[in-house]
Amino acid sequence: MLQHIYPHKPILQLLIELGINRATDATDRIVIILKSLHSTDLPIAINTNMARLTTEKEKQDGPFLTQPIFQHVKFEHEDVIDIRYEHREVNGFRDQLTYNFVEILKSSYDLMTGYQDAKDLEDRIRIAKSPNRMTIEKWLTRFVVLESVAGIPGSVAGFLRHLRSIRSFKRDMGFIDTLYDEAFNERMHLLIFLKMSQPTKPTKALLWVGQGIFANMFFMTYIVSPKTCHRFVGYLEEEAVGTYTRCLEDMDAGLCPELVNYPVPNIAKDYYHLEGEVTMYDLIQLIRADEAKHREVNHTFANLELEGDDRNPFALQIGGNCHEPTKDLRWHHAAGWERDELIL
Repeated sequence: MLQHIYPHKPILQLLIELGINRATDATDRIVIILKSLHSTDLPIAINTNMARLTTEKEKQDGPFLTQPIFQHVKFEHEDVIDIRYEHREVNGFRDQLTYNFVEILKSSYDLMTGYQDAKDLEDRIRIAKSPNRMTIEKWLTRFVVLESVAGIPGSVAGFLRHLRSIRSFKRDMGFIDTLYDEAFNERMHLLIFLKMSQPTKPTKALLWVGQGIFANMFFMTYIVSPKTCHRFVGYLEEEAVGTYTRCLEDMDAGLCPELVNYPVPNIAKDYYHLEGEVTMYDLIQLIRADEAKHREVNHTFANLELEGDDRNPFALQIGGNCHEPTKDLRWHHAAGWERDELIL
């Protein structure tokens, strides 16, 4: 390991001396350093009791399987691998309120799943070398908890807009389908991970209670301020992208070989239309891309006049040579599209 070879030199100095001072992506630099860690040099990791790996019987599919109602859009591979954690700048009271709430939720979420957020590169290496590093059980627990919550906002918002359309005797301008598609997509993520890991009974009880509280809070808040809810989901999806990016970096560095070598569930292959040799790394990249799309969609919705006549720009492409929101990852705007950028 680098710090064993050069024990008196700080990490950033080592990066420079090893020629890693070029303008590369931060992820590349992290992976270069983490690859110097070997599993034989690491202490035994502290694991979690919140979930267990599935049995062979639980991995099997039932006899009556239906095709997904919402078919997944095909993403270009180049667009998928380009996804990164990106943060929309907090601007105004609404943004500050929702961002702070997400940070509070994230702290509880990190504690529950045994996840330590690195402050910088040196802290990242310290975590990777410690008993608190992530294991396959910790990662899958984190994914299951995340996706059990992420499927709520789209379904609640879609339901409320459905009722609004009925009582106002007007069309919804395309929002309902996108919201239900988002909820369906998040639930598919959960079903995929449940083929790999099953939460224990205490975890299920905790998630049941959490779902009841969060769904009702989101329901009441959406009635009062839909824009606040969509900004909240946008920041929540930023954290989801960050989680999957961190997992991919660990897989790149060989820190969790059990996850790297885990077979991709058939439900994932069917949903994403995957053929040939497919790895867990490929699957996590696709799921991260989905979360990035939800990040873009919700930050954009928070910029629109949702109680007015603005249309959903993701539901219908105008065409021509203009850049506009799409259902795939073309012209991706991580921080969302501003209202004055759109033809509504």
